[in-house]
Amino acid sequence: MRARYPDVEGFVERGGLKVGYEVFGEGEPAVVFVPIDPIVQSRAWKAQVPYFARRHRVVTIDPRGNGRSDRPTDPAQCGDINFVEDTVAVMDAVGLDQAVLIGLCGSAWHALAIASFYPDRVLGVVSIGTNVPFLTPPLPYKPGPRFNEELDNYEGWDKVNRHYWLNDWRGFAEFFFDQLLPEPHSTKQWEDTVGWAVDIGAETLLTLQEGSTLSASKEDSEKVLQSVRCPVLTIHGDDDRCQPISRSERVAEITGGSHLRLVGAGHLPQAREPVVVNHAIRDFLRQFEPPVRRQVVRPPNRPRRVLF
Repeated sequence: MRARYPDVEGFVERGGLKVGYEVFGEGEPAVVFVPIDPIVQSRAWKAQVPYFARRHRVVTIDPRGNGRSDRPTDPAQCGDINFVEDTVAVMDAVGLDQAVLIGLCGSAWHALAIASFYPDRVLGVVSIGTNVPFLTPPLPYKPGPRFNEELDNYEGWDKVNRHYWLNDWRGFAEFFFDQLLPEPHSTKQWEDTVGWAVDIGAETLLTLQEGSTLSASKEDSEKVLQSVRCPVLTIHGDDDRCQPISRSERVAEITGGSHLRLVGAGHLPQAREPVVVNHAIRDFLRQFEPPVRRQVVRPPNRPRRVLF
């Protein structure tokens, strides 16, 4: 059961892969949830879609590799630029000239890149748990070059490792989302995310990891951000164990945007703190809503009166 079913379902095809999308509701401004990191699918936004579809046209996109989208088998079918172009292709397919883009973690980076590369298509960006590569130092306990090494044991964040993924993908998914959902009573969200991850499998995510990136340095990332001209809102939990909150703070600083710090929240606040996140996005959207024109007409037969 879903709280709101799509009004339109469809696919765009790029590079031999089909990318699935869904459209809900009507109203301006339109809201596009940029394809999220492929370890989960677009249902990760299920606490946002019914709320915003009451007043806005809402578009969700399954990332290539998960949900209704095809699974890539070639690294050339992956990489940042493909997620950027998938979003633009879906906007074209559903007839959206402009929209507010919302992204989480890596898809927040893609939303910002779209605002840089296609400024006429983007009204504003909401960036949640921002992962802009190289922008600030990573969290100290997350592994870096050890990803491809065969280790003697795989404890904690050493589970982010090619060999461990291939040997115990479910074990990695359970650990990973336990870290991303540190808030108490997160059982349902944990079950959802682990289930979506298990559906994709290690081999598909490894292929996706090999795709090309938009940034090879801090300077590359800053250059993209410096060209963003639309309003930006960053949202970040201060107990995020995936991305340092400094990345969202820095994005807001470079783009001249606003920053919302969520005390005690982890990496998936849209799932664990949906009311707070939805209200923050709602307030951000109001600046793009068309003005309401009111006209007061006196009934023609109403007697004239003098007010003292």
